[in-house]
Amino acid sequence: QVHLEEFGGGLVQAGGSLRLSCVVSGSSFSLNGMNWYRQAPGKQRDLVALITRGGRVDYAESVKGRFTISRDNAKNTMYLQMNSLKPEDTAVYYCNADVVDGSKWLKNYWGQGTQVTVSS
Repeated sequence: QVHLEEFGGGLVQAGGSLRLSCVVSGSSFSLNGMNWYRQAPGKQRDLVALITRGGRVDYAESVKGRFTISRDNAKNTMYLQMNSLKPEDTAVYYCNADVVDGSKWLKNYWGQGTQVTVSS
């Protein structure tokens, strides 16, 4: 069984910064691509940023230049540094990962999400 847990959400003023972490735990697993998604009230869940195991990254246009995704494979942890936050960044942020788990199959896992609220 693999478990993803997000940390670092909270309330911040516009223009401020937050750093999210996603810690992956379990036994006998190997992480592949990892992603951050977000879902605002009444809206669909959208991809914010992705990072491959090799470190290639990509971002949604709305966060380019403000957010930075990174990962530490030795710690099974992914990060999202969010700078110059805007009220429209308010959402629940979810960690997502492709994992080869104990079954040896590639599966997709989600965290429970962490709330980020940006006040104007």
